[in-house]
Amino acid sequence: MNNRNGKRLLQAALPWAVPVLVLLLWQVFTTTGLLAGNILPRPVEVGRAAADLLKSGELLDNVAISTRRAVLGFLVGGTVGFLLGLFNGVWARAELLLNTTIQMVRNIPHLALIPIAILWFGIGEETKLVLVSLGVFFPIYLNTFHGIRSVDPKLVEMGKVYGYRGASLYGHVILPGALPAILVGVRQSLGIMWLTLIVAETVAADSGVGYMAMNAREYMRMDIIVLSILLYAVLGKLSDSLAKLLEASWLRWHPNFAAKR
Repeated sequence: MNNRNGKRLLQAALPWAVPVLVLLLWQVFTTTGLLAGNILPRPVEVGRAAADLLKSGELLDNVAISTRRAVLGFLVGGTVGFLLGLFNGVWARAELLLNTTIQMVRNIPHLALIPIAILWFGIGEETKLVLVSLGVFFPIYLNTFHGIRSVDPKLVEMGKVYGYRGASLYGHVILPGALPAILVGVRQSLGIMWLTLIVAETVAADSGVGYMAMNAREYMRMDIIVLSILLYAVLGKLSDSLAKLLEASWLRWHPNFAAKR
C-alpha cells in the first residue's frame, strides 16, 4: 500500500518538476541580476501584482470575461464542427458537396481575418466569438470526420449482427469507435481556442486578460504583462486537464486508455 501511495504521489508531482525548476531559475536569474528587471520582473513582483489585482477585483473580472468568451466560442465552433464532421463522415454525398469548400476555408489563417472582423463587428463580443469559433471548428471537424471514417468495418458488421440499425448503430458502435479521434480534436481545439483569444483580446477588446496585458504595456507594467501570460498558461492547462478527465471517463472501455488508469 505504501509503495502504491508513493507511486501515485510521484506521478502527481513529476509533471510539475519542470515548471518548478523554471520558477526557481527565474528567481535566481532575476535576483542575481543576470536578467534585468525591465526584461523580466522577479516572481515576487508578479505575485504582488496578482494580489493587488485580486484585491481590486480586476483580475477575477478579466479572467471571468476571457473564460466566458473562450467557452462560448468553443461551444459554437465545436458544435458546428462536430455536426459537419459527423454529417460528412456518414454521408459520402455530403462530403462531395461540402468538404472541398471547408478545406479551402481551413487554409485561410483565421487570425488574418481580424481586420475584416473588426470592420464588420467592431471590437465587441461578436468579433471574439467569430474568431474563436473559427479556430475551434477545424480540429474538431477533421478529427470527427477522420474518426467516423476510421471505424473498423468489422465492428459495424458485428453491430448489425446484434440488431443495431440506423441511429442505434451510430450511437452504440460508430460514435464510440470515433470518440478517441474526436477527443484528440477537442484537445487540439482547446489550445487553439486560447491562442486565438489571446490575439483577439490584445487587438480588439476593452476587457479580458489580453486587454489587461495591453493596458499594462502602456504603463510599462512588466509584472502585469507576465502575470497575464501566466494566466493564459494556467487556463490552457486547466482546459487540457478537463479534456483528459473526459478521456478517462468516456474511454474507460478502450484498452489503450484503460491501461493508463
